[in-house]
Amino acid sequence: MRKISPVKLNNLTLDGRHIYVQSMLNIISTDVSGNVAQAKALEAAGCEIIRVSIPDENALSLIEAIKREISIPLVADIHFDYRLALAAAERGIDKIRINPGNIGSEDRVKAVADECRRRHIPIRIGVNSGSLEKRLLEKYGSPTAEALCESALNEAAMLEKFGFEDIVISLKSSDVPTMISAYRLISEKTAHPLHLGVTEAGTYKMGLIKSAIGIGSLLADGIGETIRVSLTDDPVKEVEAGFDILRALGKTGGVKLVSCPTCGRTKIDLIGLAHRVEEAVKGIDKDITVAVMGCVVNGPGEAREADIGLAGGDGCAVIFKKDEIIGKFSEKDALTALLKEIDKL
Repeated sequence: MRKISPVKLNNLTLDGRHIYVQSMLNIISTDVSGNVAQAKALEAAGCEIIRVSIPDENALSLIEAIKREISIPLVADIHFDYRLALAAAERGIDKIRINPGNIGSEDRVKAVADECRRRHIPIRIGVNSGSLEKRLLEKYGSPTAEALCESALNEAAMLEKFGFEDIVISLKSSDVPTMISAYRLISEKTAHPLHLGVTEAGTYKMGLIKSAIGIGSLLADGIGETIRVSLTDDPVKEVEAGFDILRALGKTGGVKLVSCPTCGRTKIDLIGLAHRVEEAVKGIDKDITVAVMGCVVNGPGEAREADIGLAGGDGCAVIFKKDEIIGKFSEKDALTALLKEIDKL
């Protein structure tokens, strides 16, 4: 089990006991009301930490506007100008993310560290393969796992030299094997909490696949305290995907859906039914497994570990609990019957 130095983030504690799902606002920074609305939508979707880009002084007004409307921590994403980090701290930001590749000289890092220590604001060292320091690119030839790791550790050592300890680290790459290797390497070298993510993962389909492989592999190893599924899409989908990854690994509660891929024995529209079941159980707060199976051959039999499920017949479906059939219903009524039984659990 990896040893972790806990970091307090507002009312959250990053210590490995809970994996927090994070997302980032993608509305242009000049649209304050749009950012506020998106932040509220993310919180409603279950997002536990929100990051907002602060590209200039005008964007600082987003901090108070958003924090008035949400109760979860807000992180300021800072690049290039350390003065924006100082101003964000003054405005009540909960956490600051800086990039070693572009934040500037040691005295600027010290200024940020001093202000954040005074206000008890944690700092995330966000190393990104696309903005790695030139000297490390020259040393390693490319943004390798070793280069990413060295960049983060150097920045962490600098913060620690200034007496700052509330550090979170991320090592993001768009190359999944590099990302996995980098996090495995740094997890052996530091006790600071780690934020996981595959950067520039892509649109929904490929982005989800890359993130599931990268984030999922590390979580299965016991590595990672917060996660973000980066998608070129609505950030709410990032939150849903993040929880889906956690659920698949058994690291969070909620309904877990299992369904068969169908075959020539299937005599109902199981694919359509499975999608309807998935949508219907999305908001159910029960730690249960629901099965949707194509026929009685691999229904109650193969899905006997499910708490509740249905299996298709000839234009009908049976409902079963564990491996016991409790009712038979028409294809049209199967979903309603299943939801009634779930409600009883």
